[in-house]
Amino acid sequence: MFSGSTKLLCSPNLTFTKNPNPQLPFSPPNRFLYSHKPQIRCARKGSKRTGKSRYPSEKRKLKSIQQTETQIDKFKGFWRLFKLGVSIDRDPGKDFLHISDALLEEVAKVLEFPVASMLPPEAFVVLRKSFDARKSQKEPKFVYTVEMDVDKLLDLEPRTWDFISLLKPKIGLIEHMPHEKVVGDLVSVIHDNKKIDQDRVPVENGHSSSLSGSKSPAAKKPKIAVVGSGPSGLFASLVLAEFGADVTLIERGQPVEKRGRDIGALVVRRILQLESNFCFGEGGAGTWSDGKLVTRIGRNSGSVMSVMKTLVQFGAPESILVDGKPHLGTDRLIPLLRNFRQHLQDLGVNIRFGTRVDDLIVENGHVVGVNVSDSSGRLQLSSEKLGFDAVVLAVGHSARDVYQMLLSHNVELLPKDFAVGLRIEHPQELINIIQYSKLANEVRSGRGKIPVADYKVVEYVKGEEKDASSRSCYSFCMCPGGQVVVTSVNPSELCINGMSFSRRASKWANAALAVTVSQKDFSALGFHGPLAGVEFQREFEQRAANMGGGSFVVPVQIVKDFMDNKVSGKILIHFVFFTTDQWLSSRAFFMSATSLPSSSYRLGVKAANLHELFPVHITEALQHSISAFDQELPGFISNGALLHGVETRTSSPVQIPRIPETFESMSVGGLYPVGEGAGYAGGIVSAAVDGMYAGFALAKSLNLYKGEIESIFGKGQNSVSVKY
Repeated sequence: MFSGSTKLLCSPNLTFTKNPNPQLPFSPPNRFLYSHKPQIRCARKGSKRTGKSRYPSEKRKLKSIQQTETQIDKFKGFWRLFKLGVSIDRDPGKDFLHISDALLEEVAKVLEFPVASMLPPEAFVVLRKSFDARKSQKEPKFVYTVEMDVDKLLDLEPRTWDFISLLKPKIGLIEHMPHEKVVGDLVSVIHDNKKIDQDRVPVENGHSSSLSGSKSPAAKKPKIAVVGSGPSGLFASLVLAEFGADVTLIERGQPVEKRGRDIGALVVRRILQLESNFCFGEGGAGTWSDGKLVTRIGRNSGSVMSVMKTLVQFGAPESILVDGKPHLGTDRLIPLLRNFRQHLQDLGVNIRFGTRVDDLIVENGHVVGVNVSDSSGRLQLSSEKLGFDAVVLAVGHSARDVYQMLLSHNVELLPKDFAVGLRIEHPQELINIIQYSKLANEVRSGRGKIPVADYKVVEYVKGEEKDASSRSCYSFCMCPGGQVVVTSVNPSELCINGMSFSRRASKWANAALAVTVSQKDFSALGFHGPLAGVEFQREFEQRAANMGGGSFVVPVQIVKDFMDNKVSGKILIHFVFFTTDQWLSSRAFFMSATSLPSSSYRLGVKAANLHELFPVHITEALQHSISAFDQELPGFISNGALLHGVETRTSSPVQIPRIPETFESMSVGGLYPVGEGAGYAGGIVSAAVDGMYAGFALAKSLNLYKGEIESIFGKGQNSVSVKY
């Protein structure tokens, strides 16, 4: 076996034989005289999946490998090396994203190259780095995906030729690519495609000619309204403006500077601005959240990488391109959004903050404009009519008034399944210990060698009744080193979420524990129709507000007490009875109290019985799942763990049907529903991708873009709504 403590991977007494093939840079691999041939052993436990047990993705990749293996030119293009593990003591730490000496040793093992220090670091690039602390591993380690540039490697170290010749693709471990998969940031992508369109255009005789030196006649720019400045709205606006449309971005909330002050007034003085809060305002609900950039639509896909690189262009750290669990935090999102706004304004986008869309103007089944009013309270405008050629509807799923407005125009809305539950909070130190054991001290409040510990858990629950459907309970929006915040947009309703800053240095860790609900659950409470899910949410938000006593005080319960159906923090009086031969009397009593653990929620908590919040089947699903989570994460049920109510807005309760190819509404022409509020995304990245694709689709329908989006980002990348 190779030694992990040295870069010399073979005997120092090696000798080189004469090169029998002068056309090669040096002799074949048997030129080295090993006393024992080194072996590479897979670190993964258990047998390898074969035959029918392979995942569909593995079967597709295997078929592709079998078809192309004989056609591979191993000495051209790039090789990707996956699952390269480096132990903590050998790795520089979570913030180092380059090629370390220890990582070169792991690369050398894969290549079976004898001396790791002879490999030039310049020939390798880290594509992905994550931390694996699973108990199934022998030891926690950093796991890398590395890309190897063959031309550069051979140029800098020709003696690697023979070792490259022995490389073969292996599913999940080694992959060959004839060309580097490079997708630039969105602005660069659009500029490149505009240049292609402009360099060669058809002329009357059927031939093509260059546009250089000539100007096309001025054409009227199409006027587009984008409603909502969350990720979908921002990226749709960016695409359309870059292609030359006249874009007006309408946001009911305030820019991040004013929005931050409004949120401060809510947290400190309990003053809720109905149109500028944790949900409404520049950047959408994700601005004052955890800033997660994880997604299920394909981290390596061209569309996701383009979104990530665009965020980097506007101020995000380059580490998000490499980090296995990329995260920004509110403190980084705020300056990023300022830069994004400035770029849009430089493109001529008219951004109207503090402006609410009250109605659509529809003529002959087609949207021709919107009615807006001032939502800031500064102007007393009753209504203003604005004409547009198309409207991109990119509101979040808290804009319930927009759903009502759409129904008034007979726009089809479909009720959608989502999840509701409670937000659990632990001391972050406890989660570090559960996940890392003795390594917990290495976290150092986000400044240590390893990342602040998080978790992701899921449990499937089967109902006891014969016709009961199964449910899943899962952790959602886990915020290590974060805090619980209020996301209400109405004083009579109470809902919460989690957020964190970039360092994740808070002493608390929180996550929603959400149980899936469906139309069957809505109907059980008497809610029917397209907005049944909205009414279902509102019901529990009002219950939570009443249980907290108002003023955004959150009802809470210690996890152990929730499991035992016992109210936390109540004074319990215990009577001690003494007996004699003739009578029974109480001679003494003592009092005890179960104190509440501290909470990060700044507007106050109140002990309550959270069993009174949800129907019994949801409560039992939570109890069952928490018990299962404690088996997976021993210590999850503890006196320091506190449940907060209520979490209802995990995803949109409705979906607005649209034409898949054009993104246009199936009910009204000229209306393009996108993002979370339309039911086609969940999270910053998937919402941004959806808005981006909608922008391309609309630009194409307006003849601003003549290419095929699949040629840029790859086939099948616009199916955001299938999995986000």
